Amino acid sequence: MEEQEINYFVRIENTDLDGTKAVQIALTGLPGIGMHTSRVIAQLADVDPRATLGLLDDEPVNRIRDVVANYKDHVPTWMLNRQKDVYTGEAKQLLGTDLRLAIEDDINRMRKIRSYRGIRHETGQKVRGQRTKSTGRTGSTVGVRRKKS
Repeated sequence: MEEQEINYFVRIENTDLDGTKAVQIALTGLPGIGMHTSRVIAQLADVDPRATLGLLDDEPVNRIRDVVANYKDHVPTWMLNRQKDVYTGEAKQLLGTDLRLAIEDDINRMRKIRSYRGIRHETGQKVRGQRTKSTGRTGSTVGVRRKKS
């Protein structure tokens, strides 16, 4: 039995994915795609999620590329990572740099309108209601000092 050549890097959506990993795991290397989304993409592309990505032929990889590019057409809106865009109102699946820019834009908008979350982002504090008395401390360390005897 011949050993098959492995592609160590598979390029999908301007991102190099690790070809030595399984399809489901490798797709999570794309920002905006998690484990659940990667499994759905593998099923829609008719590819085994446990198959090694670098060992796949060109045809299955192209099917994966097509599904990733047109992901929002294949799934209901609740499975997208941006169900209602603030400016356009449409449902989108943001990937890679678009996702980073959208998050940055959202945080800047919250800062601009002086919302509670925007102020917390601005001051570098926890945003989602966590406790801050004993965790999330930054800066110089504050501790108990022993009395000199």
